[in-house]
Amino acid sequence: MSKEINNTILYNPDEQLSMLYNRKVTCPVCEAVFNAKSIKKNSYRILKKDSDFFIRYSRISPYFYDVWVCNECGYASIKTDFENLSDYAADKIREKITPKWHKKNYPEVYDINIAIQRYKLSLLNYYTIGARESKKAMNYLKLAWMYRLKEDDKNELQFLNQALENLSTAYYNEPSPIYGMNKFTTMYLIGELKRRLDKSEDSLIWFSQIITSTMSPQKIKDLARTQKDLIKSEPSEKEPELENKSNKKDGGFFSKFH
Repeated sequence: MSKEINNTILYNPDEQLSMLYNRKVTCPVCEAVFNAKSIKKNSYRILKKDSDFFIRYSRISPYFYDVWVCNECGYASIKTDFENLSDYAADKIREKITPKWHKKNYPEVYDINIAIQRYKLSLLNYYTIGARESKKAMNYLKLAWMYRLKEDDKNELQFLNQALENLSTAYYNEPSPIYGMNKFTTMYLIGELKRRLDKSEDSLIWFSQIITSTMSPQKIKDLARTQKDLIKSEPSEKEPELENKSNKKDGGFFSKFH
């Protein structure tokens, strides 16, 4: 799908405005109440699912609205983490972020460039508060996906590499589930990121461990086997993505990633 087609499908402000509603959110840092943009049910359609769990949408993308930002104090994070903030972390935001914060004038409808800005702001907050590597890994991964939509290979690979480094650290140091993923799903994602970064030999080791384990779920085994076979048959080519022909809203395995 070309960049022009992507932009047409995923940024049509007049159409998308009717798909959004405001959700009242109270900032855990400064207690300001603000409107967080949310997408109405059944507004988006799934086009395809990539092999690293990225979901491609038509009409409107939930990823563009995945970061909440308090415009009063500058606190930002992926929305699933937003309200889960310790007193220590809130103090760090007030000390390090708020004094340098300048309010942003965000439009009613977000495009991919705004989404990237907000993911980077979230990442800055994660580093400021010393968030777990798993949170930083997911933030980096979603940034990589945004650059994939822009067909910016250089930045995509850069952020995939950062996602891999943080996810690998999380795998060895954090208890499962890691950001909603069980042990074998995390192993698969590490293997797949390695494959995308041309670390095929390492990738094969991770996939083989999943395939040979008696504890790994069959769905993850099948994914690992597909990617392992791909490496062996087409070592120098990018794979076709794992397609999803259904237009129904995803509510299962991939739902944790948007």
